[in-house]
Amino acid sequence: MLRDYQYYREIFRGRPLPLAYVDLDLLEENIRLTRERAGGKRVRIASKSLRSVTIIKRLLAAEPTFQGIMAFTAREAVYLASQGLDDLLIGYPTWHEEDIAAVARASAEGTHITLMVDSLAHVEQIEGVARRYGVRLPLCLDIDMAVDFPGLHFGVWRSPLRTAEQVRPVIERIMSSPHVWLDGIMGYEAQIAGVGDRYPGQALKNALVTWLKRRSLGEIAARRAALVALIKEYAPQVRFVNGGGTGSVHTTRLEASVSEITVGSAFYGPTLFDHYRNFRYQPAAGFAIEIVRRPHPQIYTCLGGGYVASGAAGPDKLPQPYLPQGAQLIATEGAGEVQTPIRYSGPVMLSLGDPIFLRHAKAGELCERFTHLLLVSNGSIVDEVTTYRGDGHCFL
Repeated sequence: MLRDYQYYREIFRGRPLPLAYVDLDLLEENIRLTRERAGGKRVRIASKSLRSVTIIKRLLAAEPTFQGIMAFTAREAVYLASQGLDDLLIGYPTWHEEDIAAVARASAEGTHITLMVDSLAHVEQIEGVARRYGVRLPLCLDIDMAVDFPGLHFGVWRSPLRTAEQVRPVIERIMSSPHVWLDGIMGYEAQIAGVGDRYPGQALKNALVTWLKRRSLGEIAARRAALVALIKEYAPQVRFVNGGGTGSVHTTRLEASVSEITVGSAFYGPTLFDHYRNFRYQPAAGFAIEIVRRPHPQIYTCLGGGYVASGAAGPDKLPQPYLPQGAQLIATEGAGEVQTPIRYSGPVMLSLGDPIFLRHAKAGELCERFTHLLLVSNGSIVDEVTTYRGDGHCFL
């Protein structure tokens, strides 16, 4: 489904800039592709990549296999519970007692919120709060999916649990407690899900990443299956085994021990996910900044635009001009705090006040810069919805 500069310029004509938007027609394409790639596995929605309650609810309603949310903090999970959402897995450990207490209160009111743990300390901290509130809280055990090669840790530093000897004391501690119980198991293979392998002009790096991914897959599957089997000896009733991410859906789904796959970035289709060998999502989310001056015949300087993504700093974390085609950032300036020069010499006639459309490198972080998303379909704006920022919240 092709989009050109004129399409979006006409849709947003007269709207104050900057603005952020979601193209619902392209979002539908991404929903369809995600369903097909998941191959029948349940898909848990990663809220950090969306950061809009309306969009999250829209996705959950779109497909029966889209079930549950992976939240990124306890406060966010409690907020989503207040908005009527349920089956919330907090994807990262929670330590502050008041945050755990907020989860305990929400649980006492009937919302299912699962806390993430990877150590005895985590279990005991949650257990102490649960005891005070007279509740029994569900936990998810985070197991490490990174793979080590000589001189290279391929993956992210996350959980310390990767062997049976490391997992056993934690699971036994959970099973012995009257105040917590094991609800699920998670293993996030970040080196498959979050690393592109088709960057233009980087043939050697692409080949190396492809080889490392291929070598990792067998070890990941074997480790996950063995640890899941061990854990189920203690807790056969465990409700879910969560794996993967947007970049690994097609491989994670092949593992019989995995019951659900977390997906988030796939729906907005940010630029980091343009560079994968096995799939291509539609650019469903973007933002527009306004040309305010022209210091050179081929340079259009826009107000704002410095919406840089997180992760190891590099040019790939910068937002990228999307439309008109051929527009580029200037390497010596990048995307600026209050102004961004764009080099462009193509056929589209640009004037002061015209928009330049860009896409963010990562998915949900874009919404930290905007209070609203304009929803676009079939050539017009069909709705305007809030982001977390627009709801008055900043969780991270």
